[in-house]
Amino acid sequence: MYVPLLALRVWGVLIHGIELPRRIVIGEDALEELQDIIKLVRAGSDGLVLVVTGPNVWARYGGRFMDVVEGVGVVKVVEVSEASIAVAERVADGVRGRDVSVIVGFGGGKSIDVAKYVGHVLSKPVVSVPTSPSHDGISSPFVSLKGSDKPYSIKASAPAALVADVNVLSSAPLRLIRAGAGDLIAKLTAVRDWKLAHKLKGEYYGEYAAKLALLSAKHVIEYASEIGRGSKAGVRVLVEGLISSGVAMCIAGSTRPASGSEHLFSHALDMLVPGAALHGEQVALGTVMMMYLHGGNWLRVKRTLKLVGLPSSAKELGIPGRVIVDALVMAHRIRPERYTILGDSGLTREAALRLALNTGVIDQVDGV
Repeated sequence: MYVPLLALRVWGVLIHGIELPRRIVIGEDALEELQDIIKLVRAGSDGLVLVVTGPNVWARYGGRFMDVVEGVGVVKVVEVSEASIAVAERVADGVRGRDVSVIVGFGGGKSIDVAKYVGHVLSKPVVSVPTSPSHDGISSPFVSLKGSDKPYSIKASAPAALVADVNVLSSAPLRLIRAGAGDLIAKLTAVRDWKLAHKLKGEYYGEYAAKLALLSAKHVIEYASEIGRGSKAGVRVLVEGLISSGVAMCIAGSTRPASGSEHLFSHALDMLVPGAALHGEQVALGTVMMMYLHGGNWLRVKRTLKLVGLPSSAKELGIPGRVIVDALVMAHRIRPERYTILGDSGLTREAALRLALNTGVIDQVDGV
C-alpha cells in the first residue's frame, strides 16, 4: 500500500518519511523471480495484474514475460508509446473500479514512469522491471511525464519491488547503456549543488543520501570502459548504481542527490530542441560544464565520457553551439526554487559562451 511522503518541521528539525522498495532482485535470469515478487507485493490479493509496457519491448519479451508470470491470475497488458500525463491518466481510467492488485512497469523509462504514476494515482504497489539501464528512475519515487506544467520530474511513488535481469539489460542498445552511465556521472555536480544550497540558502542536506549518489558516480568512473562496451559485468555495476541513485532520492525525499544544474541544462535543451539527444547524454555534457563552474576536475569527467563512449561536445551530441549557449542562459529559470552553481541570476550570454568554449563543448563562435 502506498504511504505518502510526509515532510514537516518539529522544533526546527526537518522530518520526512522514507519510502523504499521492499525487495530488489538483480542478476542473470532475474526475470524468473518475477512471479514470486508479484505474489509478495500483492500480499495475498488475487486481483488484476496490470502490465504497462512498450510495443517494441512487448514484441521482443512479451512471450517470455507471460510464461514467467503464469499462475498469477488475470493479466492485463497496456502498451504505451509515450510518457505523458494524458496517457497515464487514460491507463488509470481504463482499470479504475476494477480490482487491481499490482502494477508492473515492464520496459524503458516511459513504461516505468507511466506505471509509477498510475500506481500513485490508484494507490497500488508497483513492480519495476527495466529492460534498459538508461536512467535512475527505475527505483526512484519521481517520474518525468509530458503535459505537466513542470519540465522536470514530479513526485509519484517508489516501486514496491524491482527486478533487474542483467541478461535482458545488457542486450539493450549500447547507446541506452551509455546514457545510463551519463545519468550517474551527473551526480558529481548534483551533490555539489545540493551542498552549496545548504551552505548559502540553509536548505536541508542529507549526507548519507549524498554519499550514496556520489558512490554511484564513482563506480561509473572506475568501470567506464566495461560499461562503454556493454559487458554484463559493466551493466551490472551500472544497474546497481542506478538503483542506488534512486534509493538516494528516496532517502532524501527529493531529487536533490541526483539532479542539479546539469539537469537544469538538460531540461532547457528539452525545451529548445526536444528529442535531439538522450537524457543521459545531455546531463553528462552538462556535468562537464557545471564541474568547471564548481572548480572541480572537469577534465576527468570529460575523459570518463570518452571512455564510456558518450558525446563530449555539442557537435558529437548533434546540437548547434548556439543552442548550448541558449540552454546555459535559461537553465537557472527552469526551477527558480532550486539553488545551484548557476545562482539566482544565471549566466550572461557572454559567460555561457566562455564556459562552453573553455570546456571544449563548442569549438567556435560563428553563429553563436
